[in-house]
Amino acid sequence: MCGIVGAIGSQTCSPLLLDALKRLEYRGYDSSGIVTLDGSRFDLRRAVGKLVNLDAVLTQSPLAGTVGIGHTRWATHGGVSEMNAHPHVASDRVAIVHNGIIENYRPIRARLIEQGHKFSSDTDSEVLAHLFVEAFDAGLNPDQAMQKVLAEIDGAYAFAAIVEDFPDVIMVARNASPLAIGLGEDGSYIGSDATALAHLTRKVIYLKDHDYALVRADGVDIFLSDGTPANRETIIVAASLGMIDKGGYRHFMEKEIHEQPDAILNSLAGMTGEDGRISANMSREELQAIDGIVMLAAGTSHYASQVARYWIEGLARTPVACEIASEYHYRNPVTTGITTAIAISQSGESLDTLKAMRHAATCGLSTIGLVNVDGSTIAREADAILPTHAGPEIGVASTKAFTAQLTVLISFAVALAEAKGHIDAARADAIHDQLQALPGLVGKSLKLFDDLRPIAHQLKHARSTIYLGRGHLFPIAMEGALKLKELSYIHAEGFASGEMKHGPIALIEDDLPVVALLAADELMEKAASNLKEASARGGRIILIADERAVNDIDFEADIITVPAVDPIIAPILLTIPVQILAYLTALDKGTDVDQPRNLAKSVTVE
Repeated sequence: MCGIVGAIGSQTCSPLLLDALKRLEYRGYDSSGIVTLDGSRFDLRRAVGKLVNLDAVLTQSPLAGTVGIGHTRWATHGGVSEMNAHPHVASDRVAIVHNGIIENYRPIRARLIEQGHKFSSDTDSEVLAHLFVEAFDAGLNPDQAMQKVLAEIDGAYAFAAIVEDFPDVIMVARNASPLAIGLGEDGSYIGSDATALAHLTRKVIYLKDHDYALVRADGVDIFLSDGTPANRETIIVAASLGMIDKGGYRHFMEKEIHEQPDAILNSLAGMTGEDGRISANMSREELQAIDGIVMLAAGTSHYASQVARYWIEGLARTPVACEIASEYHYRNPVTTGITTAIAISQSGESLDTLKAMRHAATCGLSTIGLVNVDGSTIAREADAILPTHAGPEIGVASTKAFTAQLTVLISFAVALAEAKGHIDAARADAIHDQLQALPGLVGKSLKLFDDLRPIAHQLKHARSTIYLGRGHLFPIAMEGALKLKELSYIHAEGFASGEMKHGPIALIEDDLPVVALLAADELMEKAASNLKEASARGGRIILIADERAVNDIDFEADIITVPAVDPIIAPILLTIPVQILAYLTALDKGTDVDQPRNLAKSVTVE
């Protein structure tokens, strides 16, 4: 999980930056680097692997300078190499570090190369450095350059830049990827989160989406993307910050909803091989040996497994059974035709999932643990690991861990399908491209809070709610219902839309809220027809849909749209407004959002 740090002040900054990077090691990474501006000259050190390798390089060849930036990288564009490690320096004039994905980097890179710019890496990030060189060549100052660059790039990002011509400023910006600024007595600092700054200052400012800032040793100026000054609150963080910090949000859950672009990006990075392509961190032979899969999980993780069944069976043509972990080993399951068990658990400590995985192992199945916590019991006992990189999740109702699980599971499905010869490299890379665009699309969907607020205000009065979805959106409907009842204590059930006539339609009455999920796929017309039947019987339809799927809706509905997306990844994107709706409904009701009654984050008893 990429991490950004920076410092500008009166002290030699390299030791401060290295210490800050060590505080971000929990995020995960495959390479690292630091660049400082010493007088009028950049000095750069990078290393592949753990920070001890960078530390050794710095010990052998120290860095001077009182302004600098540092980075830990997970590979997404370009393989794992020192050449692709951050920071990137362009024309010996601009150095940058960047988290996220610049979605339109290909046309930008092609244009810049045509104009004579020389690139030294395979990353999308390097275009930022060259865009700034172009801006400064045009005579712009840092403020003007930021506005020009931000107007040209698309995607989810947080970045920092230092410039030879302007050595008294660090330029930073964010969109859907976190960035904090620390104000200290001896200088100013930046970090991906306040954890990186805890040893330097307790005074922290959190940037909001589309903010940019000019950070100087004696303070910071913050602006909206159009250059309008912005006021952002300075927060005094706890002295023993650790990793538990709300980041300026009202609840951990709200913070974790907003952290999903990063969680998805970094989980995708963990499933990206050194060649820059999707990988399951397993050999081709190991993947080819998988002939049947049983997925073992509970709660939200169980719904992730049900979405994954559509992906794995559809792409890899491999049969999948989804089992509720607490039931699995008690019913003496038959494992004929199944070679592999995948145990899914955010904490890696859920006792029912652990016992189910152990039972699968005794049945002779190979085991894979899909977990968010390295060193957890499931991670230690499984034969192989599919790691998510969502970072610590404090809110009891899972948000970023769920979308990270989905990201890893679709990556696994793609790797399995290609290894078995059911899709070719071009199809695998096309899905990879769609996944790389996902953090930016999620960032856009996070703007739906205001659109969903009035719907939540009405929903809080409901006694019961129905959620509907077809195909791989059916499990998302069940997840949405679970979120609503977890947080707001409103009875809610998720159904497959096609099952309406087989019983659930009897529940429809005047003003019953029906939350429906719709994607622009082959089931769109059938799903819309099911909703029309519910509307005709008095149901109040709350439609959450891909913007392309709402054109033919000819019945009354509250409509919430997400950006157009390839149907294969629609379940991940449509999860975002479902989470926001549950959060806002609970917030309006005044329930305990982060710690709902009777629930625990990790179930360690049966």
